[in-house]
Amino acid sequence: MLSISKPQQLLIAAVLMLLMIITRGHHFASVDALPSASWAVFFLAGLYLSRAVWFPALFLLAAALDFAAVTWGGVSNYCVSPAYAFLVPAYGTLWLAGRWYAKKHQFTWTTILPLAFSVVAAAAVATIFSSGGFYFFSGRYVDPTLAEFGLRFVKYFPRYLSSLSFYVAIAAVVHIAFHFSRLGQKADQQH
Repeated sequence: MLSISKPQQLLIAAVLMLLMIITRGHHFASVDALPSASWAVFFLAGLYLSRAVWFPALFLLAAALDFAAVTWGGVSNYCVSPAYAFLVPAYGTLWLAGRWYAKKHQFTWTTILPLAFSVVAAAAVATIFSSGGFYFFSGRYVDPTLAEFGLRFVKYFPRYLSSLSFYVAIAAVVHIAFHFSRLGQKADQQH
């Protein structure tokens, strides 16, 4: 189980919000070379932030960024539909997967398997909610079918999984670096 102080959690929350602001696609502050970190932000928030109030706060940030992009940023409103509501369970899945992994986390190599499982499972379920919700309920597709959605899932899932995995891997490297940094500080204090 992770033990993170309140000031550390606030710092992590600020970094996650900044990451979402910088990478959320097609708005005034996007960095074109980086994939959207939104999915990873929700997963990592579930992992590192103990208070559930962060979930609606991050969702409101994502929605505000989308609203600003469509309203003032010149971005098409194609993705704005009744299916937008399916982002709540999609992001919720990512959040809960982070929470689940937080309970399994130990600073050993054996933690890689539950981490990988939680990332892949969360990405799969979030893809079903977000892409499936859009495909079936946006009104943009005439006569949607499960077979067609299956093909779309196979096409888009690797991109979602790779973006999520990219940011989770970076977070893991930072997590490990901080862990060893703290061990070094403790050792220096003892001498």
